[in-house]
Amino acid sequence: MKIVTIGGGSSYTPELIEGFILRQKEMPITEIWLVDVEEGREKLEIVGAMAKRMVKAAGLDWKVNLTLNRREALKDADFVTTQFRVGLLDARIRDERIPLKYGYMGQETNGAGGMFKAFRTVPVILSIVEDMKELCPNAWLINFTNPSGMITEAAIKVGGWKKTIGLCNVPIGHMTSSNAVMGFPQFDETLFYKFAGLNHFHWHRVWDKAGNEITDYLIEQVYNPANKAKYEGMKNIRNLPFAYEQVKDLGLLPCGYHRYYYITEDMLSEELEAYAKNETRAETVKKTEAELFELYKDEKLDYKPEQLTKRGGTHYSDAACEVIASIINDKRKIMVVSTQNNGAIADLPYDSIVEISAMITSHGAEPINWGSFKPAARGILQVQKAMEEVVIDAAVTGDYGTALQAFTINPLINGGAKAKAMLNEMLVANKDYLPQFKSVIAELEAKGVTYEKN
Repeated sequence: MKIVTIGGGSSYTPELIEGFILRQKEMPITEIWLVDVEEGREKLEIVGAMAKRMVKAAGLDWKVNLTLNRREALKDADFVTTQFRVGLLDARIRDERIPLKYGYMGQETNGAGGMFKAFRTVPVILSIVEDMKELCPNAWLINFTNPSGMITEAAIKVGGWKKTIGLCNVPIGHMTSSNAVMGFPQFDETLFYKFAGLNHFHWHRVWDKAGNEITDYLIEQVYNPANKAKYEGMKNIRNLPFAYEQVKDLGLLPCGYHRYYYITEDMLSEELEAYAKNETRAETVKKTEAELFELYKDEKLDYKPEQLTKRGGTHYSDAACEVIASIINDKRKIMVVSTQNNGAIADLPYDSIVEISAMITSHGAEPINWGSFKPAARGILQVQKAMEEVVIDAAVTGDYGTALQAFTINPLINGGAKAKAMLNEMLVANKDYLPQFKSVIAELEAKGVTYEKN
């Protein structure tokens, strides 16, 4: 079996390799190809050497190949995993700092930053799909490039690559946190979890082994200020408290990212403080990543270091390995993935890409029926889905009006002169990575729009 990882120079790659090694009896791997771009050459060489050490330490004869030639790698691949970041971490820093300059939320996958990450990434995933059609027409595409839901939707609905599954580590974090509250080990499977929504915008319910739903109990334990049980929280999101009364009314356990929508003012205030001190999440991650690559250079290091858990995306790669193992072996394991709705969420179109609990079979993901949401969740979910569709349209066409429309309907932005000025500056700031907007950006620059690093 041949596995190709695009974005192979990522700091997460050691976790991916570890996941493959742990499943060596389930996965008949012969070769792994790690692919990156010229700007990522140094990181690819560092992490690639470490991957080879890990495989050797495990006593395996897998061949690990490093290349900057994507087409060379894709030839006859069985699985293609994607974990790339167009524009590297400097682009993420701009995604976070420019919106905060205008007084809006600055976040990697939400608000203006998330939309621009999609603008940069959608054309690339579509070009990968075109290469796959020619070079590995039977391969599965396992995506955990953010914003994962939108990138997965672009691959499936625009690119036509039906054999695509999107992944995220956030549901895993929520499950391990609930397990801790209930006194179970981190990855214990006693409890049954049911997730539904969109990537970074889902809710979930929980049942115990006797068949009793314990969602309300967990809400009381975690969100009622009178109780002491708290989720550990997420590495990349400040763990500010939700409004207990609101979560109780929802009757569902929210995603950590819902803080940006449910307690927007509180989250924005915290982010603006970090912005003023040059301590946005992106800037913190860049420092952490630099430290990781210094560790990876150690020729004696042949295992995943504990420091990787600070990156915020821990378990991403492990989830990818488990999806692949489940497809190969028709394990029918239930996992939370981005896949076609197929009627599982009644409030969204049949062909929408949703993030949902699904059975992973040899023919792909079979979503588990959720039904309908109550109005409070349904309304914001439908707006968010429409916004994603408009973002993808703008990313494909490079149409300025469509991009402005996406900004206008995004719950974290809304319309107006300030939002338009932010859009204009972000377009100019990202001009090296937005070929579809080339003419639009040229017009903006002719009018005097500039990107002022802040």
